Amino acid sequence: MVLEIDSVELYFKDKRILNGIYLKAKTGTITSILGSNGCGKSCLLHITFGTLKAKYKLVRLNGNVLKTELYKTNKAALLPQYNFAPNQAKVITIFNLFKVKWDDFTNQFEAFSKFKHFKFGKLSGGERRVIEIYLILKKQAEIVILDEPFTGVAPLYITKIQDLIVKEKQHKAILLSDHRYKEVIAISDTIYLLKNGCTKLIDNIKELEDYSYLSIGSLD
Repeated sequence: MVLEIDSVELYFKDKRILNGIYLKAKTGTITSILGSNGCGKSCLLHITFGTLKAKYKLVRLNGNVLKTELYKTNKAALLPQYNFAPNQAKVITIFNLFKVKWDDFTNQFEAFSKFKHFKFGKLSGGERRVIEIYLILKKQAEIVILDEPFTGVAPLYITKIQDLIVKEKQHKAILLSDHRYKEVIAISDTIYLLKNGCTKLIDNIKELEDYSYLSIGSLD
C-alpha cells in the first residue's frame, strides 16, 4: 500500500497553516513528521485521515486518487492525541470490539493483566495510552496513523511500543508524529520536517539542525 498526500492547503480564518504539503508513506516503512509545537502536524494527520477538512487536498492510494475520506475506506486507523475509549467501557469489551486478542497483549505487557475487567475510567492516563496504542496498531488496517504515540507513556513501555511499531510496519504503512524526536528518529525510515507550512524530506538527520528544528549538537 502506498499512501500519498499532496497539495494540502489549510487556513484558520485568514492564517495559513499548511501550504503545498506533500508526503508519502508505504507498507514496510515508518514515515514520521517532525516539527515545532503548533506547526500543524496533528492537523495534517487528521486531514489525511479525513476528520479535518482542508481548503484543498489530494490523497492517493497506490497512485489512484481517493474520492472519499480515508477513514470511510476501512483501510486506515488513527490514534488521536486524546483518549478514544469510553470511560465506562470495560477494557476487554474494547479488545473484543477491535477483534484484538487480549492474551497476545498481556504476553507483551504482563503488568496489564489485572486490568482485563477494569473500566477505562479507572486507569491512569499512561495506562490508557498504552492500551489504545496497542489496539490501533493491531487493528485490521493497512495504514496506521499515530498522533503523539509516545507522549504520556512511561519510559518503561516506550521501547516496547517502538518494537511493536517496527514489527507492525512489515505489513502496514505507518505514519506518525511526536515531539519526542529521539524516539521518532530511532525507528523512522523516512522523516519529513514540517516548517512554515511546508514539508521538507530529510535526507540526513543533521538537516534537522540545519533547519533549526534542533539546536546544534542535539544529535551528537
